[in-house]
Amino acid sequence: MQVSVAHHPPNTAVLTLRGSLDIDTAPSLKANLSRLVDRPSPRVVVDLSGLDFCDSMGVGVLVTAHGRAMERGGWVRLATPSGFLHRLLHTLGLTDYLSLHDDVETALKD
Repeated sequence: MQVSVAHHPPNTAVLTLRGSLDIDTAPSLKANLSRLVDRPSPRVVVDLSGLDFCDSMGVGVLVTAHGRAMERGGWVRLATPSGFLHRLLHTLGLTDYLSLHDDVETALKD
């Protein structure tokens, strides 16, 4: 999995994922997200448009990061989830907890 980060004012980052998010790559995402959500009032958009696969470990990292961001007065928003990932999050009952958006631009809006 490839991860890239672009910073946008104010205190907002767009984290773009490419490849597969699974048990082998989840620790890398966790490290990247932890660095971003440990700031005061973090705002992180995770662009999922290049994600080919996501397993339960990956979902767990996203849920944990969202919770940590909320504790610090911020948020983590998911942009462009695939149909599979959207259905998975819905099945797990996470669509009311996680903020899902059709594209990065929409996710960046307040």
